[in-house]
Amino acid sequence: MVPLLLVLLLALILFGAGFALKALWWIAVIVLVVWLLGFVVRTADSGGRKGRWYRW
Repeated sequence: MVPLLLVLLLALILFGAGFALKALWWIAVIVLVVWLLGFVVRTADSGGRKGRWYRW
């Protein structure tokens, strides 16, 4: 009985970790796209130079 519970617990942990990693990959892709779009759509500031789109 105990080995069966350990296998089920391991499967549950691995399923949760797989879901979390997949979600983190999607978040990383979205952040990368937004970051790259920032360089494409950045606007010129009042001095005529290209300004930064972020405030880091």
